[in-house]
Amino acid sequence: MALPAAFLSRMECLLGTEYPAFLQAMQAERAFGLRLNPLKAKRFSQTLAARFGLRPVPWSREGYYYDPATRPGRHPYYEAGLYYIQEPSAMAVGDFADPQPGMHVLDLCAAPGGKTTHLAGRMLGQGILVANEIHPGRAKILSQSVERAGITNCMVTNETPQRLAERLPEYFDCIVVDAPCSGEGMFRKDEVAIAEWTSETPVKCAARQDEILDCAVRMLRPGGRLVYSTCTFAPEEDEGSVQRLIDRCPEMEVAAVPGDPCFEPGHPEWTPKGSTALTHTFRLFPHRLHGEGHFVAVLQRKGDGRIREVAPACTLPGQKIPGEYQAFAAENLAVQYENFTLRGDQLWALPAGMPDDDGLRVLRQGLQLGTRKKGRFEPSHALALALRPDDVRRAIDFPAESSEIVRYLKGETLPVQAENGWTLVCTDGYALGWGKVSNGVLKNHYPKGLRWK
Repeated sequence: MALPAAFLSRMECLLGTEYPAFLQAMQAERAFGLRLNPLKAKRFSQTLAARFGLRPVPWSREGYYYDPATRPGRHPYYEAGLYYIQEPSAMAVGDFADPQPGMHVLDLCAAPGGKTTHLAGRMLGQGILVANEIHPGRAKILSQSVERAGITNCMVTNETPQRLAERLPEYFDCIVVDAPCSGEGMFRKDEVAIAEWTSETPVKCAARQDEILDCAVRMLRPGGRLVYSTCTFAPEEDEGSVQRLIDRCPEMEVAAVPGDPCFEPGHPEWTPKGSTALTHTFRLFPHRLHGEGHFVAVLQRKGDGRIREVAPACTLPGQKIPGEYQAFAAENLAVQYENFTLRGDQLWALPAGMPDDDGLRVLRQGLQLGTRKKGRFEPSHALALALRPDDVRRAIDFPAESSEIVRYLKGETLPVQAENGWTLVCTDGYALGWGKVSNGVLKNHYPKGLRWK
């Protein structure tokens, strides 16, 4: 599909002598990337490198380019959450945010989950991560991404930024706003973005970005870090959004942080009354690096930037641990959880300090342990993906390239020589899901909605 004429005319005006190189890059093949999950794949694996033709992404320590012919999204390692398929330029956002374990972190516009899983990997299961998505369907996809990655300290919400700001003022140490935008940076990988673009789109998106950023500032504690990003080239959505924010909110300032040498400094001259501080923002152009178009700015709220201490874990007042779960855990688990809450028949283990979710639309809160049923407890798929083989009494492992793993992912039963009971099914040492062994047969409990066809 041809690029919009008005878009090309504007980019030629902005880029001048660099425009031919930009245009050539927009017509070239796009980059393909994946990001390793520190919660699962703690070390770079030569096996992974050989299997998918991995090459490092310069600006992200967890990021790698892959050979698209290897199809890593159609591999058991993907189902086990070892990595997330993510466009390489988008990885820069998580690296600039770089949240530390113990922080309170918000991904305000989080679906489909690339930046959320990146943030969670840096937090190493410590602290509170809230991932929000306003659109219900996309929020479900976000929740699935959190589950696959084995994240145990995340609340997934389906709320407006305004509602969250009312409930959580000055709560977060770090906020990521990957704002809805005109999507110009994705033109060479997404023909829908081209079809939906008009010359008025950037202006409409900029107004929405202002509203979202105002809500984000309300939720940021003094000294906190706000990382703003878009996947567009439009100045009114990039430098313009940052300039308008610091004009409206004098407590916010652009932070001077280092970036990769292939990142271009922001352009104050591309927006009315642009401050020189905008040179500390970053533009990622496809003719300057192997990735799509992106814009990133790191802002700081003035004040004390000390990280809060993590509250000790405890069982919530009035919450009794169901006997069905106690029996299941005693028989099957070698790891203990704390801070239980029961919502309906669903049992969850919450991280210490999780904010009150009463009245919020919440899809996921901490780790879903499973479902209490009459006289028994059925463990969740989320619990399986958060476990390691040493965390359970019974586990069975099949090589990733084996027929058994393919059959398991298709939902088939398997003949096994194993002890009866709930069994964690693994591939090359990484959990995939549950099975239940009965008299030499592994009954399949891999979720029907995830099964390979």
